[in-house]
Amino acid sequence: MLIGEVSQRSGVSVRMLRHYDRIGLMSPSGRTSTGYRRYEPADLRRLFRVESLRTLGLSLEQVGRALDDPDFDAARMLSELIDRTVCRIAAERELLTRLREIESNGPHSWQEALSAVDLLSRLRSGRSVERQAAALRSGITATAPDPLIGIYLSEPEEGVAGSLRWAIARSGEAAVPTLVAHLSDSETAVRRRVIHALGEIDGPAAADALVEGLADPDPATAGLAAILLASRSGPSGELSLPAISAPLVRLVVAGQDDVEAAEALGRLASGSAAATGRITSELVDQLAVADPAGRSRIVQALGEIPGEGAAAILLELAGDPDPEVSRVARYLSGSDAAPS
Repeated sequence: MLIGEVSQRSGVSVRMLRHYDRIGLMSPSGRTSTGYRRYEPADLRRLFRVESLRTLGLSLEQVGRALDDPDFDAARMLSELIDRTVCRIAAERELLTRLREIESNGPHSWQEALSAVDLLSRLRSGRSVERQAAALRSGITATAPDPLIGIYLSEPEEGVAGSLRWAIARSGEAAVPTLVAHLSDSETAVRRRVIHALGEIDGPAAADALVEGLADPDPATAGLAAILLASRSGPSGELSLPAISAPLVRLVVAGQDDVEAAEALGRLASGSAAATGRITSELVDQLAVADPAGRSRIVQALGEIPGEGAAAILLELAGDPDPEVSRVARYLSGSDAAPS
């Protein structure tokens, strides 16, 4: 079979077939008496293999190695192809996301569209300093919150994330619906970021969203929502005290954000005598089941609770057989020096 017929039947151009021959990738078995390339069935089978490997994304050099080198690592090659394909898909998705962001934000002119592209590009920069500067700029220029939220939730550096959180908070409750949509994310770190952002937004919609966060399956994330709710003048809706205090008590016992949780319990307890009694009882109930370190943290939390009830319990715990619990209780009740 001559080169023209091979090209017609295979779809590979004559120029490419000649290139394959020149680099030794796929050469004809012979030539005619007039010097034309003549391809045999074995050559066509090799051409099929070459084109099959090229469709997988291999370079011509990789194709040659795969066909000729008996020690060629096919598994490694496939792994590299998979990684490259994943990166390409991610880049295409990134482009699609950016185009949709620009479309949804409705720029009134190409100049605004270009400015939006520039800002989004800087927010996705590989340099953290540039991302942080872009985040601060977006807050000043009142950029629409949706693209900022997506970038914020995936930002690897906490310093930059803090700047993005500030920029999102400046948009007010306009950011709440998009943030709430991520409260069901499968990644705990994403949900925790959402809770942090909601905590910096004033208004009833953000407070209601924080209430949703109390049901988070991760105790630390639910506790963070409770800490932020306790810092407000009062959560919206008909929310019972235990709904907020229970996650806070769990944080104290577990030793996760226990100082912040204890302070939040103190703020809640100062609201009324009923709240004081309820929170004191919740903490005391845990004394019987907590480990020694947890009991010590509970005692410290009791020191944040106002009223005679908590003070009386601290005096009683000053005689606890656990020396650490006793020492902390004596200090908080004023019957001893500060614990070392």
